[in-house]
Order: sequence, then C-alpha cells, then structure tokens
Amino acid sequence: MIRSEENRRRAVALLRILAVAAAYYAAGGLGLLRQVSVHGAVVTPLWPPTGIALSCLLHMGLSIWPGIALGSLLVIATLSGSVTASTAAVVAGNTLAPVCAYLLLRWAGFRTDLDRLRDGVALVFLGAMAGMAVSATTGTAMLVLDDKLPASGFWSVWAAWWAGDVMGVLVVTPVLLVLRRARMPRATDRWAEAGALLVVAVAGSLLATRSSLSMLYLVFPILIWAALRFRLAGSAPCALLASVLAVVAGTDRVGPFAGHSIIEVMVNLTILNGAVALTALLLAAVVAEQQNVRRRIERACEELADVVDHLAPGRSAAAWPSRARDEREGR
Repeated sequence: MIRSEENRRRAVALLRILAVAAAYYAAGGLGLLRQVSVHGAVVTPLWPPTGIALSCLLHMGLSIWPGIALGSLLVIATLSGSVTASTAAVVAGNTLAPVCAYLLLRWAGFRTDLDRLRDGVALVFLGAMAGMAVSATTGTAMLVLDDKLPASGFWSVWAAWWAGDVMGVLVVTPVLLVLRRARMPRATDRWAEAGALLVVAVAGSLLATRSSLSMLYLVFPILIWAALRFRLAGSAPCALLASVLAVVAGTDRVGPFAGHSIIEVMVNLTILNGAVALTALLLAAVVAEQQNVRRRIERACEELADVVDHLAPGRSAAAWPSRARDEREGR
C-alpha cells in the first residue's frame, strides 16, 4: 500500500514535469513565430516561456524545474538542430532565471493574488528585471564564446534578449495567475461592460498598432478602464492583447514601426510593452489594495456595531442608520 502510494506520487510528479516541458515548448514555438536577428543572433521581442516557467514555479514549487530545463532543451534543439556544450549552458541559464526569480519573490513575501502594490512591484523588479538578467547574460556570453557574436555586439544582444524575457514575465505571468483563480461567471456579473471592453480593446489595439499616425497611446485609456473596473482580471488580458499586436506590427514593420531599423523597432517595442505591462499590473494592484482596505474598514465597523449592540442594545441603530435600515429590510 505504501509502495503504491509512492508510485502514484512519482507518477503525478513526472506528469507535472512533462506537462511543464510541453507548455514551455509550445510557448517557445509561439515566441519564435516573431523572431528577429540582432547582429546575427536570434531574439524575440516577447518570449512567453519565461512567463510560463515562473507561473508553474509559483503554482507547483521548485520540484518542477526539470520540466523547464527539458522544455528549454527541446526549443533550443529545434532551433539549432543540434545539442552542444553551449546548448547545455543556455539551457542552464534559461532554467536558473525563473528559479532565481521565484526565490526572489518568495524572499519578498510575494502573494499570487497580486492584490497589493508591493506584489506588483516585486514581480516587476525582482521576478522580471532581476531574475531574467541570468538567462540574458548566460545566453549572450555563450554566443560570444562560440564566435557567433562579436564582442562589440554583446550589449545590444543582451538588451534584446533580456527585454524579451522580461516581457514574457510581465505580460504572460499575470494572465496565468488570473486564470488560476478563474471561476464560472454569474448572471450578476457586468456582462455588458465586459463585452464593451473586449470590443474596444481589440479595435483600439489594432488601430494603435496598425495606424501610421503613431497612435500607440490609445491603449492606455483602455488599460486604465480595465484595471479600474475589472482589476487584474481585466487589465492583464488587455495588456497581453496590446503587447502581442504590437509585436506583430513591429516585426512586420507596419504602422508606427514602418521605416525603422530592427534595433529601433526593438527599442520601441520594449518601451511600449514595458509601459503597458507596468500600467496594467501596478494600477490593478493599487485598485485591489484599496478595495481590500475598504472591506477591512467595513468589517471593523460591523464588529464595532456588534460590540455597541451587546453593551447598549439599540444604540447602534441610531449610530449607524444604514445598519438599521439593512436589518429592517432583512439583508
């Protein structure tokens, strides 16, 4: 009986690792659809596997790191067609980056609900910017050591690699954290407003990223609307939509990205996607934090009213007219 239970746990752990590897590989295939070349090195403006990896670590813990390594190995082997010593180093960097990000977030007391401003700040600066420096440094250094990249191009490729990994965390991880808490919608939900937000987000993002009139700023009122009314559940998908459409437009050199060099496109995409992710993430966290404070104050008022009722029956009805009205209406 004990042995069968152990075998079952091992089978579940193996299935989790394989599922993480499959998710990483699939996300890598999507990211490589919009790859660009900087000094001969293949980079992407948005690398979804980093967001997948960090989300899996936050959900399941460090035990699934072999799945990240396996998924990274499959992506690199598919891209290069061979496995070498430098491949192992890049795989190690791609695995260590989300692991370091996870450990930094745990050290900072990060909560996956993202309902505090400090959680949003931690994800931005520790999970994304600090953690992803590991993979960018390792990958770019191996390109230089293998003579695939001149030393003069180190920082350009490093910045592009780092920006793609950072965007993967900032754009993909919040969406996956929201999906983990997803529930069946209720009839009382704001269906009309959610539908209107969806239509406006799609139309506005397409116009902003495809128009030659440089109207990229149009996405920010949409993000503010989504964050104020739907918090992270609304702002995270809108940020993902805007970032993906911007990457597609940038790699196609259309709209506001037409006529620019690949370096200029990468810089513009990094600034835009970074601003979009920061706006969506931090504003939603501030709104959630304020709503939580309000709920705590309301609970404290209710507890105080109960104390007054206990000490002087009937006094709380005069002190809190709304409470007396609710009691009369049977709420």
